[in-house]
Amino acid sequence: MPRHAIIEAPGSPAAVGPYSKAVRSGNLLYLSGQTPIDPATGKLVEGDIARQTQQVFKNLEAVLKGAGCTFDNVLKANVYLTDMADFAAMNGVYSGIFQAPYPARTTVAVAALPLGCKVEIEVVAEIG
Repeated sequence: MPRHAIIEAPGSPAAVGPYSKAVRSGNLLYLSGQTPIDPATGKLVEGDIARQTQQVFKNLEAVLKGAGCTFDNVLKANVYLTDMADFAAMNGVYSGIFQAPYPARTTVAVAALPLGCKVEIEVVAEIG
């Protein structure tokens, strides 16, 4: 089955590899994981997990906007942390993004993430 529509997202950082920022198939939008890269500089945002998580959500928002969506369209989120001790601080930022009823979510600890960042988040959204 071919990929249907590749989403361009002005205001989001350039991809750091051979992947699309988002792909639409039917009414579902699959976003690639976003890291805390500042799109203006192309560099990783320095700071604690809260600051990095805020930047990740700015990047996700730019990609969602490119597809005509908002965080209200998100059905599922996958959160990757390099240290589960950062869970509470990440969750504090996360809880300010989504409203009830909340999307489904999985949070896992990983050994490492691209560019040495502390958090990466990917989402699946429904269009329309």
